[in-house]
Amino acid sequence: MALIVLWDIDHTLIDNAGVSKEIYGAAFEAVAQRRPSGPAVTEGRTDRLIMREMFDRDSLARPGWDTVQAALEAAESERFEELQRRGSALPGVRDTLTAVADEPGIISSVLTGNIAPNARLKLAAFGLDGLVDLSVGAYGADHLERAALVAVARDRIHRAYAVPAGTPVALVGDTPRDVEAALTSGVQIIAVASGVHAAHELHGAGADVVLPDLINTGVLLSHFGRISGTQS
Repeated sequence: MALIVLWDIDHTLIDNAGVSKEIYGAAFEAVAQRRPSGPAVTEGRTDRLIMREMFDRDSLARPGWDTVQAALEAAESERFEELQRRGSALPGVRDTLTAVADEPGIISSVLTGNIAPNARLKLAAFGLDGLVDLSVGAYGADHLERAALVAVARDRIHRAYAVPAGTPVALVGDTPRDVEAALTSGVQIIAVASGVHAAHELHGAGADVVLPDLINTGVLLSHFGRISGTQS
């Protein structure tokens, strides 16, 4: 099959066990020299948007993005072992990513709100980083809004792999923002109710396919076959 698959990371592939929100809080404190008034609001937002909203909420001037990105990268690196200790790969993910990587014609990468270094570390914490092509993914530094990341990933993949312009794309994620990103970009969405959003919320956001998790690799590959046109 000929298909591009773009995976969300947090709560789709891994459980970060709250470490992500600690990273945003630490990055904010490193830049602002004071603790934030409350935790970061994530739920599918990009790192750019999450940090902007934190500074706006506390009525502080927005710092330069390079400063914020460096603080985020440092905060993630400092908590790598904590993530390994408290977090985990979600059930079925390792087998699913391995099966997809072995499937001829599928290009498997990520579309995540995390900045690229932090995305790599989150996957590396559980030995998943070698199962997707991170060099062609789309990340939270690439754009403020998640929906715009689909075009970023498509462009990188087309340049790296020279795939036809009409190659179908499947986005796999756990939030309504993942669903919105897919629908806005005209690509397929496979939603996974493995995060804080229940299946009915994901259906309500517009997802036709909602899986409870990524345990059943055969079912997922069947959906990929349908999207790619190799199965009816």
